[in-house]
Amino acid sequence: MSEMDDLTAFAMLVQANSFTLAAQWLDTSTSQLSKRISKLEKSFGVTLLHRTTRSLTLTSAGAILLPEARALLAQRDRVRDAMACLSESLVGCVRMTVPVSLGETFLEGLLDEFAARYPQLQMELDLNNQFCDMRRDGFDLGIRSSVGVDERLVAKPLLSLQELTCASPEYLAEHGTPHTPESLRVHRCLLNSHYAGRQTWVYHQSHELSRVNVRGTFASNHYGLLKKAALVGAGIARLPSYMVHNELNDGRLVWLLRDYQTPVSSLFLVHPFEGHLPRRIQVMADYLSEWFERSNAALQKL
Repeated sequence: MSEMDDLTAFAMLVQANSFTLAAQWLDTSTSQLSKRISKLEKSFGVTLLHRTTRSLTLTSAGAILLPEARALLAQRDRVRDAMACLSESLVGCVRMTVPVSLGETFLEGLLDEFAARYPQLQMELDLNNQFCDMRRDGFDLGIRSSVGVDERLVAKPLLSLQELTCASPEYLAEHGTPHTPESLRVHRCLLNSHYAGRQTWVYHQSHELSRVNVRGTFASNHYGLLKKAALVGAGIARLPSYMVHNELNDGRLVWLLRDYQTPVSSLFLVHPFEGHLPRRIQVMADYLSEWFERSNAALQKL
């Protein structure tokens, strides 16, 4: 028990004027309550109570301590009430760290749709492809492609992530449409330099695996640049499903090799383990889950 708990026991004992009744209020035994009072007296080096079989009387030290103890307990309750109010309020800042391309993709929604829903919330979005220590760096939420074995984090699956093979109608009109992975060999492909095996694209169909060596004149470690290059007809790109459903829907990009699957990975929404999430963080987490659900539903309609 902390000293604050012992002060609580002292104040309640004086109010009850009975070890038996105070012990009931505190859901403890009279012997344990007596030990806590003795511990408090030892801590301050004074006697707080004169005890008889019939009554309890404050000593001069006890009379000085009692109002101070009550003031401390009242202050603690005010702090708890304030924190509970803050926990349930929709004010303050939510700090979030996400991969660069993903943050750029839903940034517009955060600035427009989410801000309209929760105008009192502030957002701080850190776009970074490197893992960070969320506790050390003070982030409330993060999106990660893996969570490892960090027991300090709570992880919720957001999306089964798959890259889609895409090109603009203009590129396909000029260079033809590939219908099998092997036919990619003769096309200009936009390479992701984030991966060591950037020139090997993997597909599978009916449990058969295809590894195709592709070539191209443009590479980048940034999905956003690869998407822009595909949109202007520079070549064929493999892009995450969450960032191309609008372009596929309006025809600015064409989804190629739809009968062939690319490797699937997962995205997770993570936050430090804190038990109950403050409401300002929970609504952001709910919005992100909703955003990914809408993204996946839009893709299924194509």
